[in-house]
Amino acid sequence: MRKRFEMLSVLLRAIAALALGTSLAGCAGGGAALRGTGDLGVVIERADGAVLVVENSTRSILGRIDGLGDLSHAHAVFSRDGRYAYVFGRDGGLSKLDLLTRRVAARVMQAGNSIGGAISQDGRLVVAQNYDPGGIRVFDAGSLELLADIPATHGDGTLRSKVVGLADAPGNRFVFALYDAGEIWIADLSQPRSPRITRFPGAGRQPYDGLVTPDGRHYLAGLFGEDGIAALDLWQPQPQLRRILSGYGRGEQRLPVFKMPHLRGWAVAGRRAYLPAVGRHEVLVVDTETWQEVGRIPVKGQPVFVMARPDGRQVWINFALPDNGWVQVFDTLGGKIVASLQPGRAVLHMEFTARGDEVWMSARDDDRVVIYDTAHLARVGEIAARSPSGIFFASRAARIGF
Repeated sequence: MRKRFEMLSVLLRAIAALALGTSLAGCAGGGAALRGTGDLGVVIERADGAVLVVENSTRSILGRIDGLGDLSHAHAVFSRDGRYAYVFGRDGGLSKLDLLTRRVAARVMQAGNSIGGAISQDGRLVVAQNYDPGGIRVFDAGSLELLADIPATHGDGTLRSKVVGLADAPGNRFVFALYDAGEIWIADLSQPRSPRITRFPGAGRQPYDGLVTPDGRHYLAGLFGEDGIAALDLWQPQPQLRRILSGYGRGEQRLPVFKMPHLRGWAVAGRRAYLPAVGRHEVLVVDTETWQEVGRIPVKGQPVFVMARPDGRQVWINFALPDNGWVQVFDTLGGKIVASLQPGRAVLHMEFTARGDEVWMSARDDDRVVIYDTAHLARVGEIAARSPSGIFFASRAARIGF
């Protein structure tokens, strides 16, 4: 009897192992080898409404996903496990992409004009920021079911502002700016069907983008209509709006702005924040303890992306027209520009690998993504892409404000 029981147990374990192997092979996409997601990412092909699914370990393309609409100002965030990318299109399309099977898992048309979004700390909520209709919309990350619609009303309550600078913050909160109203709002979505909104008027004229620092403490909104930054300390029980860098261009005429700068948590390196000066050929350096200006970096053109390598040792800077074929590298230890590179024509975006050993740059007008080794500042590879713009790696899933 005992021997028969042992034989039955062995048989059942063998059947279970076979079933599990079959199931996992199916999940991998038609028998493909199992793999993780930590080195995956997407490259936006803006002219074609498509994305390339890429692997940065081998610098290779794994597949292409089409039919994603207008991606002329696309942004992407990732699920906590790195398997799904949520791509926000300019036409209001929100697409959930499965990076392992290279398929569209879900898609909704949620607005008329949208410029990006964010994902909550717990990974359960995806939020889109919209120009038309002005406001934010909150979706279930699994099904893309609409959970809340928050209009960005101002004035007499009938006007709606374009929303910019949306960033996730700890506690399933989201912070964003109202471009037309000059306000900053915090949306507490811990109960997503009953959002709680805190408004901060008087942020300044035309906030254009925002960032949450990597520790989740401070939110900064850059101002386009005046020189300065609006700041909130999110750790405080009752945050107070403050202004920093007011009048940084005082006494000098601003240059015409051909492309709006961008802000995100990548601007922070150690105790310093490196911020693009609007309408100037400078990067502003700010002490993140005192939020006082401690320096300026003269650069080749008007900075668009000012991005610190993950370890903070370097800051990479690209530019608006007519200097958008150049990228400069600033050494934060030596305090100087150490390289001026020409990766290609119309460098629109940059993305570091998770530990910063490489940086990928989109050269839109050359139809390629160019890859540089950050230690030696040397080109080490490239991949073909049709009018590439944004590059987003799944390692963003583990970072606040990305």
